Amino acid sequence: MSYTHLCPEERYYIEIELKKGTSQNKIAEALEQSQSNISREIKRNTGQRGYRHKQAEDFAQERHKNKPKRLN
Repeated sequence: MSYTHLCPEERYYIEIELKKGTSQNKIAEALEQSQSNISREIKRNTGQRGYRHKQAEDFAQERHKNKPKRLN
């Protein structure tokens, strides 16, 4: 399984399922992602009010914008 970025719809699904109490393993299966990818997503993007998909998307975009760029 290769790494793929999560899209906003997948982040929304994660938020809804976490609120329902669904396990990370079940969420990973439903999204066809590895459990570690889901765990990492939740850990990186959980704020004081829990995991929220819009906040998670903003955090991800900010990390992407600030990552070191490869110079050729």
